[in-house]
Parts: sequence; C-alpha cells; structure tokens
Amino acid sequence: MSTLSPLSVTRRSLLGLAVLASTQWGAQAVAADTYPSQPLKMVVGFAAGGGNDVIARIIAKEMQQSMGQTIVVENRAGAGGLIAADVVAKAQPNGYTLLLGSTGSNTVAPLLASKLSFDPRKDLAPVSLVAESGNVLLVNAAVPANSVKELVALARKDPGTLNYASSGNGSTLHLAGALFAKQANVNIVHVPYRGNSQALTDVSGGQVQMTFSGIPPALQSAKTGQTKILAVTTKERVKSLPNIPTIAEAGVPGYEFSTWYAVFTTGGTDPAIVERLATEVKKAVAKPEVQAMLAAQGVEPSTNTPAQMRQKIDAELTQWGRDLKAFGITAQ
Repeated sequence: MSTLSPLSVTRRSLLGLAVLASTQWGAQAVAADTYPSQPLKMVVGFAAGGGNDVIARIIAKEMQQSMGQTIVVENRAGAGGLIAADVVAKAQPNGYTLLLGSTGSNTVAPLLASKLSFDPRKDLAPVSLVAESGNVLLVNAAVPANSVKELVALARKDPGTLNYASSGNGSTLHLAGALFAKQANVNIVHVPYRGNSQALTDVSGGQVQMTFSGIPPALQSAKTGQTKILAVTTKERVKSLPNIPTIAEAGVPGYEFSTWYAVFTTGGTDPAIVERLATEVKKAVAKPEVQAMLAAQGVEPSTNTPAQMRQKIDAELTQWGRDLKAFGITAQ
C-alpha cells in the first residue's frame, strides 16, 4: 500500500484550490456575460405614489427597455426605508434585486435604528446616483415674516413659540429643520407627523407655523394662498424656482441641505454586474424625457460611479453620526 508524502498532499491541495478558484471565477464570468437572463426586482421602502416610488418607476421603466428584462417595482414600506433595505441586503448577490435608496433610508435610518439586522456599508452595494433634491422653507401665510431674516428675527424675539412640522422623527425634513435651528441659532419646536401630507395640511391650516417640504407639494400648497415659500435649502438656487433665494443667501450663511436618490444592489454582487447596472442607470437618466419626468418631481437628475457613491455613503454615515448626536435626535 503506497503512502502519499506530505509534499504530494500539499501539491494536491494547492491544485484543488486552484481548480476551485478557477471554477468560481469562471462561473462569475459567465454570470456577468449572460446578465441579465431573468426579470429583476426594484424594492422601494415607501408607499406607492410617494416621491421615492415615482422615481423608482421612472428609472425601472427605462432600464428594463434597455436591458431587455422586466423590472418589477415592489413597495416594502416601513421603518424609514429599512424594511426594503433589509430585503435587498439579504437577497442573493446576483444583481437581480435592486433598491431605490435615499439619504434617509441609507444613511439616517440605519444610524437611528436601535437594532440593525444588516450592515449598510457591507451588505448593500452602491450602483449609481439617480437624482438629488432640495426642499423649501414653507410658512403659514399668517406668519409675520416674508423672508428668512424676518423669520429668524421672529424666532429670536419669542424663543420656542414657532413650531416646524416634519414627516416624522429622524426624517430628512426633521433634519433640515434641526440644521436650520442650529445654524440660525434659534429655538423652534419640532412637531413630527406620519408623513409629509399631514404636515403640510396642518401648516396650511395654521396649526403649525412652518415646515421643510419637497418642492412639488409645497408649490401646490403655496398656490392656494395659505402658505408662502421663503427659500430653498440647496447650495445653489433651484432651476425651476429661479426667483426663490437659498437659505444661505437669505440670512443663514453656510446652510445647505439636500436629499439624494440612488440605486443599490446586494453586497457581494460581481463588480462586473454592478458596473453594468451603473451603465444602465446612467443611460436611463441621460434621456431627455426621463430628465423631464424627474424635474417634474422637483429633483435634479444626477449620476455617478459605484466607487463615488460608496464614498458618498461612507462620508454621510460619518457626518450624520456626528450631527444626530449634536442635534439630540434619537429613535422614538
């Protein structure tokens, strides 16, 4: 009976590992070459009809035409977008499950969660930015302030008497208000609601004096004469509202707040597939008709690379980690 020498065993082991690695690499290469060979799913963490949902459906429709596969949009609302993010984080890492994520669901909500079942840095692979959006500072028509400077003066005259509504504790609109209060050095009281619609209704009715809102619903509210728009939250003026100043130029230097929307897939997905998805997102967003539809939602079309989106996520997780503590915002 022959006995294998330790050297022979080592050689066989190394050969086996080499064959295994080659097989796995080959399988990945084939998967990337034939991708996509089946329908895809894009998960949205908010209810149908909302801003995230509309943006997801616009992008999914264009991507599926280019990729030759159906992309089904699935709404998994709840927990500030974390339920949808969890679904994608735990899916097979093959590029067939996508997420339309945003500032709130991918950077703020994970930091506020008391217990998180996935790692937002490792378990979700950034694909590309889709759009960025500013908000507007909206006040009830009866508020005796027609500019940001006048509003700040009013808040300083009677600290704690002005309330601002938001779409919920820890929401991006809550953060926009908290940042405003800190940088303007004013005491305004946060009133959280279960969504932007009810918040706007109460600002229009005068139950709450002010809010930070998405552009389309704010414009509709202002047209009724019940509210007035004082400024936009972005660094530069918004193209669709050229006559509305930024908060920074109107009285609070350095103020800037915007929300982004981006496509993600499951962490560990073949980089070649992630790059393919990024190319498809870029092609979709570049179409004039898509840009027009996104602009109608009050957002500015914008794309980047997976690496750039990764850097953006990492930077914001660090930044919001600091800011949430500074603002005293915790999960409720």
